[in-house]
Amino acid sequence: MAAFKKLIFATGNEGKMEEIRQILSGIDAQILSMKEAGIEKEVAENGTTFEENALQKAFGIAEEVKEKDAVVLADDSGLEIDYLGKEPGIYSARYLGRDTPYSVKNQNLLDRLEGVPRQQRTARFVCAIAAVFPDGTSCVVRETMEGYIGWEIVGEHGFGYDPIFCLDGYECTTAQLDPEVKNQLSHRGKALRAMRDQLMQR
Repeated sequence: MAAFKKLIFATGNEGKMEEIRQILSGIDAQILSMKEAGIEKEVAENGTTFEENALQKAFGIAEEVKEKDAVVLADDSGLEIDYLGKEPGIYSARYLGRDTPYSVKNQNLLDRLEGVPRQQRTARFVCAIAAVFPDGTSCVVRETMEGYIGWEIVGEHGFGYDPIFCLDGYECTTAQLDPEVKNQLSHRGKALRAMRDQLMQR
């Protein structure tokens, strides 16, 4: 029997919550967003890695949780492009400004890679998910989706950098993949399943 009855995920993104509920559905616990849990707090993410940022967020939100039977989960994710020194990396959401449209961000990255051959366009999506347990202990998992940056903005699905990221073995952008297929292969999907394994052991 798990030592918790609630999972509170530090996000207000409904699309992300749908994916989270789907993948974590085998766990006998109520799964809530921050908003559903009545928590409104901005946590500074000033770590130097995805893992540090996810832990900062999870511990910051855990401070607001009054229940003794709740686990707080938080994630940090982004795109690493090897040719650009792993930019935009942990600054993926803030790259060129948090309010800058992704169409502008994506075109900027394509422009910076102009003339760079396929073998040097390697990239990956990274997702780290941290959990803070009722006893104050924590764990963090990290998963990736490997691929390369394409040459144009293509695809209607997904969001963010999906229209320029091509998945190894599929030769199309993740914005062209069926969402169900993407969830099976994605960095966040893999990280959620790895976290699910951790939670099932508690």
